[in-house]
Order: sequence, then C-alpha cells, then structure tokens
Amino acid sequence: MRNRGKELGETGMWAVAVTSAGRSDLAAFDGRFSSARRRADPLFNNSRQLPVCATPFFNTEVTRSKLSLRSTERAFTLIELLAAIAILMLLSSVALPLARVRIVRAREIELRADLRVMREAIDQYKRFTDVGFIDIRANTLGYPPDLKTLVEGVRWGPTEIKYKFLRRIPVDPMTGSADWGLRSVQDEPDSRSWGGQNVFDVYSTSDKTALDGTRYSDW
Repeated sequence: MRNRGKELGETGMWAVAVTSAGRSDLAAFDGRFSSARRRADPLFNNSRQLPVCATPFFNTEVTRSKLSLRSTERAFTLIELLAAIAILMLLSSVALPLARVRIVRAREIELRADLRVMREAIDQYKRFTDVGFIDIRANTLGYPPDLKTLVEGVRWGPTEIKYKFLRRIPVDPMTGSADWGLRSVQDEPDSRSWGGQNVFDVYSTSDKTALDGTRYSDW
C-alpha cells in the first residue's frame, strides 16, 4: 500500500510538473518516475522487453527437443519398416519351397492315379480275352493292341455292343502330354522302346526325379 501510494504521489507530482514546468522539468520528472517504477515493478525496465519466459517467440531449447523427438520417431518408423520387410522375406523364403513341394506332390498323386487306371483297364481287357468275351488278335497274346482301343471299345461277344475300358487317355501331369511310354509282353521290363505287338504296361516319359528319389519313368 505504501509503494502504491508513493507511486500515485509521484504520478501526481509528474502531472503538476507537466502543467507548470517546461520540457526540461518534464524530462527530469520522467527520469525519477522511471526509477521509482523500476523499484516498484521488477518486470519494468527501460528497454521495455519482456522476460524470456514471457516472450511470444518459441524457445530454442524446446524447439530442438521437439525436432530431436520427431527425428527419433522417423528413425523408429524406418527401423520397424526394415524389420517388417526382413520378416516378410524370411517367411516367403520358407513358404515358397513348401508351396512348390505341395504342387509336385499333388502331381505325383495324379500320376499314380492315372497309371493305376490305365493298368487296371489293360488287365480287364486281358481277363475278357481269357474268358472268350473278346477275340484275340494276332501277336497280342490277349492284351490290347494300343491305348486307343481301350477308349474306343471292343465288340462284346456276338452282339454289336462295344465295351469301353477307358473314358479317355489321361494326360501325363509331369509332361503335360497324353503320350505315354508303352511296353509289350515281348519287350524287356526296363525297355524304353515299344515293340508294337501289344500294350502290356505303361509308364511316364518324364526323366525327372520324384520327391522320394525315384524316377517317374520307373513308376
């Protein structure tokens, strides 16, 4: 209260001096008023500058810390991205070989099924000739002359009805072709050339190796 009254008193004196004194007296009173104001208010100074904490401009240290935090966040984001890419590459390197193995295994199952169907049709033809349902052709020894005969069928006894042993000649899943290796009764068991007398056995013409280490042509 004393400071406030003193300040008001000095202000009144300054006002009186303005009305009665000249410009020189005004400057003198203004100097005394400024000194008193500085003693009463620590925030007041001649430069009229605000303290650092009250300046409207951003703090340099705070700005640096924010920029450092942002750069750290970007660095973490880049590290996470690289880690995700590495994990995806690792999973793909494991998944792709497994997918290839599954595809090959499915083809092997199909190959075994096709060979079994054709061999059963050959055996069924032989049984029919053995009981006299089908006439035996020369040099065939009761076996079909070719695979096409199994699809087209043969006459059943004295009737005009044809009995068909295959709906179609399957496609070799390993070669993508319907051309199969053939062996006749007269051929060697491991022969790769067909004598042409009859069809005793069929095999794949693929030279690839199976998953179990055997060759498809030996199945």
